[in-house]
Amino acid sequence: MTRRRIPRPEPELNPESDLESDAEFNAEPDIDDADLIFPDNVVAASGSEGERLDRFLAESFAPLSRSRIKNLILDGMARRGGVTTRDPSELVQAGATYALTVPDATPAVPRAESIPLTILYEDSDIIVLDKPAGLVVHPAPGNYEGTLVNALLGHCGDSLTGIGGERRPGIVHRLDKETSGVMVAAKTELAHTRLSQTFANRDLDRHYLALCWGTMSPASGDIEGAIGRDPRDRKRMAVRGSGGRDALTHYSTQQIWRLAVSLLDVKLSTGRTHQIRVHLASVSHPVVGDPVYLRRIPAASKNLPAEIRTRLLDFPRQALHAASLAFAHPRTGEPLSFHTAPPADFQQLLDSLDAVAGPGGSR
Repeated sequence: MTRRRIPRPEPELNPESDLESDAEFNAEPDIDDADLIFPDNVVAASGSEGERLDRFLAESFAPLSRSRIKNLILDGMARRGGVTTRDPSELVQAGATYALTVPDATPAVPRAESIPLTILYEDSDIIVLDKPAGLVVHPAPGNYEGTLVNALLGHCGDSLTGIGGERRPGIVHRLDKETSGVMVAAKTELAHTRLSQTFANRDLDRHYLALCWGTMSPASGDIEGAIGRDPRDRKRMAVRGSGGRDALTHYSTQQIWRLAVSLLDVKLSTGRTHQIRVHLASVSHPVVGDPVYLRRIPAASKNLPAEIRTRLLDFPRQALHAASLAFAHPRTGEPLSFHTAPPADFQQLLDSLDAVAGPGGSR
């Protein structure tokens, strides 16, 4: 397998760093989040002195994450000897008595909606689903309703026991609005913390199907190039010479039609925004239908009959599908694996290519 490193462009003036960051998490014990019982107070034993307060309290208030503990301290919920302290970095004093108030979970701000979902698996900790194209994951300006979060609130209801102090689903990874496929969400604080660790450590296996223009050379390999905001268009991501974050994409060609279109199996070693779309466009093989990174008619399209060529060029979204996801269950450690076929519009493109351009040849 060949690794294809994208040449770094010359550094831009005043580069802006990617705003993504990995959260810090602590391993948590197996307890039922719905029946959490926290101590009234904790006395710092000898040997605890000098430890950060948020880290010290996180050991006694599992399965709350350290970031949750930090926010509670900042909100004035921690006390030392009956006196409120708001400094998460305060050093613990041996023999001092500490207390932390953990408020009951409050209703989430997004409202629950009855939106049909294709559920692949669900238990008290997690829910795995096949996200359709066109569904936004998180509420945001212009999409406060009709999102996956709204749908999960409606579907899960009272089985959401509280994450970060709110009754809400824990979104640990995302798919773009027009990308379909397998997603997992947490229903409990423990599951959210552990799944976040799993994704941050890349301790999982996920594969995508991407229909791209042209043929990859070599047929299987890697694309490596740091990704950050495009300095000329802040709505786009781009391979950056500086201010980007390292990104590595593995691909393997599954089928080729008339040297014009290829179906790729893609695996990510990193999880940057639009990573597959950016990397494939950067090597002149953009994803079919990509409304952001496909900016001109690909030369390879001339190899196709007019009918299928027009159909591919008019495809209204990126032909990208999160086909499989495998990970360990956050509570039991049981290996879980899920696979879904491309949605109907994607599959129809593949069928049309076979019918008009001839069956794709494996490589």
